[in-house]
Amino acid sequence: MQQQPEAAEFGIADARRVLGEVFAPWVMDLNLSIERFDVTPPGDAADWQPGAILRLPFSERLCRNGGTVSGQALMAFADTAMVIANLAANRGYRAMTTVDQTMHFMRAVSAADVLADARVVRLGRTMSFGRVTLSSATDNKPVAMVSSAFAML
Repeated sequence: MQQQPEAAEFGIADARRVLGEVFAPWVMDLNLSIERFDVTPPGDAADWQPGAILRLPFSERLCRNGGTVSGQALMAFADTAMVIANLAANRGYRAMTTVDQTMHFMRAVSAADVLADARVVRLGRTMSFGRVTLSSATDNKPVAMVSSAFAML
């Protein structure tokens, strides 16, 4: 009996491709990058959750009056990061839509990239629930906490 070749695992290169193909052009204008893509747990992590770490590079275009990154840009960033985290949890692309997103702003960020650590807390057949922690890349201090729900289509 001939063995079938094993299917390649969905990885960071695939997630980067989806980021470039699926999102609206204005989201692409944010110049987001996927820094880490966690599909499989490390051997010793009991509380591990699938997800991803993304970077929003600082740009004056994203700032509101006063030079701080606008809440609108941060919300779009968190939403996009959760979609990428869902790719990790689903181990591939699956159409989805945001049902709810609640964001708690903790402090302003200016003149710094922002990192999003997005994790899928629970993945069901029709719904996904997640959390995102946004931090300043300069000092790694939290900027915002986000909880979200997505409908799997």
